[in-house]
Amino acid sequence: MHKPLRKIIHLDLDAFFCAAEELKDPSLRGTVFAVGGRPETRGVVSSCSYAARQHGVRSAMPMARAIRLCPGLTVVPPRHGYYSELSDQVMQRIGDLTPLVEPLSIDEAFLDVSDLPDPPREIAQRLQARIFEELHLPASLGAASNKLVSKIATDVGKAANRGPNAPMAITVVPPGEEAAFLAPLPVEALWGVGPKTAAHLNQFGIHTIGDLAARPEPALADDLGQIGHELWLRAQGRDDDPVVTEWAAKSVSQETTFARDVADRQELTRTLRRLADRVAHRLRTDEVTGTTVKIKLRWSDFTTLTRQATLPQPTNLDNEIYGTALQLFERAWIPARPVRLIGVGVTGLGPAARQLALWNEAGEKERKLVAAVDALRERFGDSVIRRGSSLPASDD
Repeated sequence: MHKPLRKIIHLDLDAFFCAAEELKDPSLRGTVFAVGGRPETRGVVSSCSYAARQHGVRSAMPMARAIRLCPGLTVVPPRHGYYSELSDQVMQRIGDLTPLVEPLSIDEAFLDVSDLPDPPREIAQRLQARIFEELHLPASLGAASNKLVSKIATDVGKAANRGPNAPMAITVVPPGEEAAFLAPLPVEALWGVGPKTAAHLNQFGIHTIGDLAARPEPALADDLGQIGHELWLRAQGRDDDPVVTEWAAKSVSQETTFARDVADRQELTRTLRRLADRVAHRLRTDEVTGTTVKIKLRWSDFTTLTRQATLPQPTNLDNEIYGTALQLFERAWIPARPVRLIGVGVTGLGPAARQLALWNEAGEKERKLVAAVDALRERFGDSVIRRGSSLPASDD
């Protein structure tokens, strides 16, 4: 039996912070400017105008470097409350179209419009026009049969714009053409392929998504482990992840807000490890397992992003939860962009007992280990034992 065909739209506001500032000060339109912190305070570019991009300025770039590239750059301090108000208005208009909306950040969202009778392009055009006419905010959209391809379609449409104006692109990938659309794109365009994975794949002659799709799945699994199987599926344009309207109510999560914003990868992954261990411990305490791991990142500009991945089988083991959370983090993390908050959660909970038969030998060893650790924590407190990977590095 074939699965019903989905219609998924990804919406991304074009240079949102800059577009918002142009509404406040129309004289900024067409000029080279960036929203972000001052260079003397080691500020970074939160958003930059398309005119500034012509000079090589990019988001997340140190502001001092941006000014070197574009000496005439105007630096505009961010107004986060104002941006949040505008974002809420955009999300309200999206919600008028469908209740199946998954916000990814302050300026980005997925929509499941499968129940609407019109073709995806018409739906995207109507939504784009309404947001521009009522709020004067430009947006680019991608439409496809799944979230993965719709997001990449948006990115491709925006990248095709090399001019000084907002792209306002609409890119539609018809059902059945997902793999062909992805094939010529660089392998780095695929979710889950960071610089290290890309360099590793390049060693095998894999430079495009098409190269990846053509490689035998068992060979990728041998080279990369479980992520090799997932990347092979993505390279075919296959993605069954649903549009998630909110974090499931039946979940266990932990998050922390840093006393100071953190851009250091090691500190972030140490915190991720600690949070994942806490979540796993809580799951075991409640005698449940979970099927989906989620992470949350909030940057210094209060932009918030969530990512999730479904596991091959339910778990409440530290390493499995952390390993998946780390993959999601690597996909979402932007080097040099300070993080204000990081969180880990597990959803899709069910009784742990029913999964005992599914543990493999390695999982059984970890289960015994964490059971011993849990017993120590139960007796002496949570701080009695901690993983070395969750501790700060020594100066020695």
